[in-house]
Amino acid sequence: MPLSTSPNQSNHLASLNPAQREAASTLSGPLLVLAGAGTGKTRVITYRMVELIRNGIAPDKILSVTFTNKAAKEMQGRMAALLGKRLPAKPFISTFHSLCVRILREEISLLGYPGKFVIYDRGDQESAARTALREIRVTDKSLRPGDLLNRISTWKMA
Repeated sequence: MPLSTSPNQSNHLASLNPAQREAASTLSGPLLVLAGAGTGKTRVITYRMVELIRNGIAPDKILSVTFTNKAAKEMQGRMAALLGKRLPAKPFISTFHSLCVRILREEISLLGYPGKFVIYDRGDQESAARTALREIRVTDKSLRPGDLLNRISTWKMA
């Protein structure tokens, strides 16, 4: 059921340029928004979610994935400002990393792995690298844990 629009909430599309307005008002199918930094991607995606909801799409059927936690939080805040707290459900707004971790946690047993896993932060990685270097008896101080991690990162991108 479409949501009603209050007068102060109906002009959000007017603030967009024509290309942004076209993207935000596209109501069918998935949409990929690619643009440089500071060009309004977060605003366009948020306004599109608002338009989808106002046109009868159930909020819990909407997925929005971005790269940064900052953008995800900004989208959630803008959604609340534009639609208020009256939604029975909310769109799933996430970063790529968070979404992938969620999928892995829910489905990892299908891959034959145990249900629990830990994602190492930089400190955990350095500790593991330090342990590995000690176990293989690398005592040369020219290869520090951080150097090893940088080499591994370079190899992964090769």
